[in-house]
Amino acid sequence: MKTAPLPLVLRHPLGAVTIGRDGVTSLIACTRDDAGRTVACFGTGTLPDAFSMVPRDGCATLIGCVEVSRGTVVTISATDPQRLGLASGAHLDLAPSDAATDLFAGQNTILAIRFGETAEQVAQGLIYHHRHHGLEAALIVNRLPAGSDDTFAENLRVALRGYGLLVVLLDVEIPLGRADEIAESHPLLAPDAPGKDRMARPDPDPFASPLAEGTLHEALKFRYLARARAVLTLDVCDVLQPRDPGTPSAFDLCQIAQNGVILLAGHRIYPWRVREGQAAGFGDHICQMFDRRRGFARWGAAPQKAGLHNTWRSTRVSFAKPDAGVTVPFYRAMAIKVPGRATAELAPKTALVEDPALLKLAEHVFGTKPVRAPVSQSRKAPLAAADAGRTVIITTMKNEGPFILEWLAYHRVIGVNDFLIYTNDCTDGTDTMLDLLQQKGLVQHRDNPFRSTDLKPQHAALQAAEAEPVVQNCGWGICMDVDEFINIRIGDGTLGTLYAAMGDANMISLTWRLFGNGNRHGYVDQPIIEQFTECAAELTRKPHQAWGFKTLFRNLDIYKKLGVHRPKGLRPDLWGKIRWLNGSGKPQPTEMFRNGWRSTIDSYGYDWVQLNHYAVRSVESFLVKRDRGRVNHVDRDQGLNYWFRMNHNITEDRSILRMVPRLQAELGRLMADPEIAAAHAHSVACHRAKITELRANPLHQQFYDELAGPRMERLCHMQPHFGSAVFTAGPQVVPDELLTRDLPPDYFFTINAADVALPNADGSAP
Repeated sequence: MKTAPLPLVLRHPLGAVTIGRDGVTSLIACTRDDAGRTVACFGTGTLPDAFSMVPRDGCATLIGCVEVSRGTVVTISATDPQRLGLASGAHLDLAPSDAATDLFAGQNTILAIRFGETAEQVAQGLIYHHRHHGLEAALIVNRLPAGSDDTFAENLRVALRGYGLLVVLLDVEIPLGRADEIAESHPLLAPDAPGKDRMARPDPDPFASPLAEGTLHEALKFRYLARARAVLTLDVCDVLQPRDPGTPSAFDLCQIAQNGVILLAGHRIYPWRVREGQAAGFGDHICQMFDRRRGFARWGAAPQKAGLHNTWRSTRVSFAKPDAGVTVPFYRAMAIKVPGRATAELAPKTALVEDPALLKLAEHVFGTKPVRAPVSQSRKAPLAAADAGRTVIITTMKNEGPFILEWLAYHRVIGVNDFLIYTNDCTDGTDTMLDLLQQKGLVQHRDNPFRSTDLKPQHAALQAAEAEPVVQNCGWGICMDVDEFINIRIGDGTLGTLYAAMGDANMISLTWRLFGNGNRHGYVDQPIIEQFTECAAELTRKPHQAWGFKTLFRNLDIYKKLGVHRPKGLRPDLWGKIRWLNGSGKPQPTEMFRNGWRSTIDSYGYDWVQLNHYAVRSVESFLVKRDRGRVNHVDRDQGLNYWFRMNHNITEDRSILRMVPRLQAELGRLMADPEIAAAHAHSVACHRAKITELRANPLHQQFYDELAGPRMERLCHMQPHFGSAVFTAGPQVVPDELLTRDLPPDYFFTINAADVALPNADGSAP
């Protein structure tokens, strides 16, 4: 009976010796290579002056000193003493270990990092690579503290029984009493944090390590891997994608490559869910993010062909360019990489979709029955956008009475059918006017339920709106405010024209065009769209609010809920059904599908439709708006900074004025009702009374004077000249002398935000 080959699992130490009383650097490894030279790898960036190596009698001769990312590699001649002269006058004695390159000579090897994966998980990956890619050996750096997992080597040996693999485990030895200092002074070795940038890491931090990113690969090259046939830098949670039968393996490609180096391109994969009480395996990982960005780079090399003189770094081999067009893909199994976390902690579930290739790998290669992702169904509806049905606007208001009728009449003229309006704490007749309009069948009015929730008013209203029949049964919907007007610039200016142009699209972004006060100070009861025609230029990249958008969307259940700027809660398996256009009728990038709320230089457009945003109106009306507060960012004051960011008077756009005759006709019909006319007159009177009250207060009058003064009026014609940091800090940081000059179009002014204190809540200088 033939005996199954036994794996050879060896444990070796990898020391980190602290140098200097402050632990500012440490010797990661010191190896006598096959040529008899000593290669010392230090684990910080450029060595501080106190530890610089200088020629001195009785000390070694330096052959080379190479700075790598966060580290320094020193090569010493074979005949000189094993000591380095330091700038401080002292010397550093070295005790090099003999190279063990014979272990891996001629072997197809993986150089891996272990963060805490179990022996069974590590074995599963090694066996897969042995069976399908020709793996023969692995060098695994164990980033757990030495002695914390004494059974791992034996468990791995048992799990690999029957496979003649060589595995060398490098245990990191941290000097006694210096673990915290070393961990602090040595950056993490490419930590590859979980998918959510803001996810808090557990305590104690499993990513902490005394290893230095820059020098580790160099140290391992000279000590172990210089004579390997080929080396792939894959962590133990990584697996190469399956290769077609008869094609070269990744190890073979290293030998074939002109410079002996190939590119490995990684992408993160996730389980939909790991079964209760089970550790994650590679076969559980059947999902990818549909909107994933570029992958991350690793490399493979044939050491002798690539040249040992070329430095090994974490993501590349210096001066050895990979062959163009040769890229070997691999997967990183994130539930193995970061154990004990739910998938939603690793990546947003709204981005995860099953990948048929991963499912096949799980079922047919790893023999797993993974937990499958749910299957969603979109609502059946006509294909053509123009046939979708009624359009509803969902909005929130507080003390907007004087502006309601114009906004309502305008949107009725362009084809909006239904209006669902939530109000709270009104004192100017807004709520009573809306009750009247509801009685007359023009709107649906609801009290905002935010006090019975822990939500802000706007979010509470949107949550409540989802249960309203007018929303559930609509064909199109949009969440927008009373200071926003849908300006359709094609055809007859109606939604019917827009929907016809959209074909089978089911979403369209209406990018804000910020309209300023046009130097108008006093409130007058006239249509807003006639009064204010000065606005931001189409190309307005700063401030970032300038290109915010609101979204008209089909009611197809592709998303789960309403959102302020766009529907939220994407059902990820339906992402392929999204047909999302920008305001010029061009497709939105996939990166927008989950959370996008503002346009970019690549996605803005105004040719078909824009959202005229009259955020400030007149100076007097802005006083009332500021006093009223905000429905979403309730904790943020609408002070001088807000005025500066939103009050743009750079150019003029009169395109919406072609709708004025139809607007006036509809307003006339509404105002012909004496009750509606009386309600409007009451709100106007309340608005004027509030203005009088506020201006009688010295602080409010001072604020008015500042907004209406020549400095702010000049600044609100200059925004294209300023950088983001200026808008963050506030208008007070702009030098007065700029206001007196005729600046050329390409003039640009910004500040170092770190050197400037943020303004006070009212926008004034601190």
